[in-house]
Amino acid sequence: MIRTLVAGLGTMGRSHALAYHRNPEFELVGLVNRSTPRLDPDLAPYEITPDFHEALARLKPDLVNISTYTDSHADYACAAMEAGAHVFVEKPLAGTVQDARRVVDCAVANGRKLVVGYILRHHPSWMRLITEARALGGPFVFRLNLNQQSKGATWDVHKTLMQSTSPIVDCGVHYVDVMCQITDAKPVEVRGMGLRLSDEIAPDMYNYGHFQVLFEDGSLGWYEAGWGPMMSDTAFFVKDVVSPHGAVSIRMPENARSDDHDTHTKTSVIRVHRIGQPDEDLNMADEPGHQELCEREQAFMARAITEDLDLTRHMQDAVQSLAICLAADESVRSGQPVKL
Repeated sequence: MIRTLVAGLGTMGRSHALAYHRNPEFELVGLVNRSTPRLDPDLAPYEITPDFHEALARLKPDLVNISTYTDSHADYACAAMEAGAHVFVEKPLAGTVQDARRVVDCAVANGRKLVVGYILRHHPSWMRLITEARALGGPFVFRLNLNQQSKGATWDVHKTLMQSTSPIVDCGVHYVDVMCQITDAKPVEVRGMGLRLSDEIAPDMYNYGHFQVLFEDGSLGWYEAGWGPMMSDTAFFVKDVVSPHGAVSIRMPENARSDDHDTHTKTSVIRVHRIGQPDEDLNMADEPGHQELCEREQAFMARAITEDLDLTRHMQDAVQSLAICLAADESVRSGQPVKL
């Protein structure tokens, strides 16, 4: 079994810990968190340690899951790999492109597997959307957003996240990764804008932003993300890919809400529009929920280790999507386009 340590017990860390608990390929040997949160009953028996480095040295895991805040990802990942462990790290891979490359270099130098938490890569509906879009042929227009009308505890989490990561980086890496998988062309320029809509966040941070990314093949993408109690629940989830030959779109039910975590990955219906033909609706009613997707991610992690999968492209893609989103953040702050 793969001895596994989970660091960070927020929404994603808890889901990953449950995935390890339920999968016989893993042995969950410990949890790391600065506080002692209320956990699922299945996780209650596991020891929680406040100090990551102490737990790493004492437990000597084969795999470390890093689901902490972004600013600790790179240091924790490198420490784990240098200690001999493989690493699963939640997105974004790091807070800077330099740190992301440092993590990848560390994985290569130590011969460790590094998997980044791009949950949509394990979602059958998103895999189908990518396949249908590529079949239409480019160049493409990508219209993607994910706004969240967060309040209460969720808004508190978002405010903490914004101490180190903007919304367009934290969520944007998922959807930029989808753009890059569809076009497979080199990104060349990013243009971003953002606005601070709350006095509850730092003066140099913004909780609403959007950006455009231009690709070498002529494709262009738009992504928008906003967090907070002021955000609208209207058109909060737009997922369109347009080509010269038609479009592929995710169509959500009218009662979908932005504060429902499962909504962030569900697709409901994929509509394929081909010029001159009737539209085709692909029903995705049996798609996996959030917890099952986390379990699929960890099943892939087990395969990567036991089957010695080549993760070179996976790691390159994670750095590229992060670089695009960080360029967007730079553009927001500078007011200037950023060449890649």
